[in-house]
Amino acid sequence: MNHWAFVVAAYAVTAAGAGGLALASWAAMRRAERAAEALRQRG
Repeated sequence: MNHWAFVVAAYAVTAAGAGGLALASWAAMRRAERAAEALRQRG
């Protein structure tokens, strides 16, 4: 029985999850930087 389809699928799911997490983290960082800049401008 060939297991390579499962191995490739597992790597694809892991890569997609890591990419999604990196993108979500980057977006959260950008929002936090904007909020910090807005606070800096106010004070």
